[in-house]
Amino acid sequence: MSHLNDIPSTPGKFKMEKSPYVHNRLRWHFSLAKLTFWSFIFLGLIVVFFFRSPSSNPLLQDPSRRSLRTYNWGGPAWEKQVRSSARIRSRNGFSVLVTGAAGFVGTHVSAALKRRGDGVLGLDNFNDYYDPSLKRARQALLERSGVFIVEGDINDSVLLRKLFEVVAFTHVMHLAAQAGVRYAMENPSSYVHSNIAGLVSLLDVCKSANPQPAIVWASSSSVYGLNTKVPFSERDRTDQPASLYAATKKAGEEIAHTYNHIYGLSLTGLRFFTVYGPWGRPDMAYFFFTRDILKGKSIPIFEAANHGTVARDFTYVDDIVKGCLAALDTAEKSTGSGGKKKGPAQLRVYNLGNTSPVPVSDLVSILEKLLKVNAKRNIMKLPRNGDVQFTHANISLAQRELGYKPSTDLQTGLKKFVRWYVSYYSGGKKAAG
Repeated sequence: MSHLNDIPSTPGKFKMEKSPYVHNRLRWHFSLAKLTFWSFIFLGLIVVFFFRSPSSNPLLQDPSRRSLRTYNWGGPAWEKQVRSSARIRSRNGFSVLVTGAAGFVGTHVSAALKRRGDGVLGLDNFNDYYDPSLKRARQALLERSGVFIVEGDINDSVLLRKLFEVVAFTHVMHLAAQAGVRYAMENPSSYVHSNIAGLVSLLDVCKSANPQPAIVWASSSSVYGLNTKVPFSERDRTDQPASLYAATKKAGEEIAHTYNHIYGLSLTGLRFFTVYGPWGRPDMAYFFFTRDILKGKSIPIFEAANHGTVARDFTYVDDIVKGCLAALDTAEKSTGSGGKKKGPAQLRVYNLGNTSPVPVSDLVSILEKLLKVNAKRNIMKLPRNGDVQFTHANISLAQRELGYKPSTDLQTGLKKFVRWYVSYYSGGKKAAG
């Protein structure tokens, strides 16, 4: 029997009838009260989740995701800056979104595009993989030439979509990436976050844009991995990566193929070979060799098994920039619209190197002469951390199709770098790390 039958009559009032109508009505009121109670509990949990301290959220503590929170964008003034920076100022010019614009190559490419009258908008998350103050100095350099850099992450799809709403970019120069071979052993998730998830995020926004932009992006010579045949050609196998960094760049090339095939995006991959020069990256050997030679510290000179020579195809940044601009200039339009492919689209990959490998020991000898200081050399075995013994680019395809012709030898390029380095770090005003 229902528990409602046990309810006593109220003194001084009529006795409640035990009709089915009253029974059902009371049960409905009880259910409504129960539903209301749990609704308040649920809403309370939502409030606690969204307004609790950021430090208690494990996702925000993950260093590979720390740059996803972008606060400082939006509004009329911000949109005006974006439009002004991306405005084309030359006949037949492009409007280019440059990701990783505060990076080494990104800064040089952005400046070159701006000088010739293209509209340029930068995007960079200013992460702390190396000294962010160097990136801020590059940012200031670009801002003086009229290039605005939006501070944000390429995984922030809301921000990316907003940028494409404000500006109908004709091209994207995608240079943002987690760089470095050895750091992958310390923080592998950062490579997946930037080089794979970030590329997918960018391409997904680009394929939905109308019109779709043509995309040129930075792959790497590291995709050749454990190949022993030299020089490396675009026709060679690239399925033997020697590092996680190389694997993520190889994955990027396969992802590019997929978006080209399904969505009609025009995509050109550029395999850079050991880029060096002014405003370079402090994690590169030529950079920290210079720093440590001047400080009197010993520098590691690696050698392969049986005292084998370790050599790199060092490529001066100005030559890389020429290759990047040539790739943009020869890129065909994407064929899709609103995420739907309408026909076959261009898909290319090129080596951009100097095609003149130099032993690392010779690099040190050149720096000794330029710095007028003898290096303290520490000969070491090549570690098993992803480094390869040599790189050597076959650039015949880029020469033929892009008109690519590197013109700076290592001695000349290092002289320009040392001049910049001494000027930038002079007087103890800036620490070289």
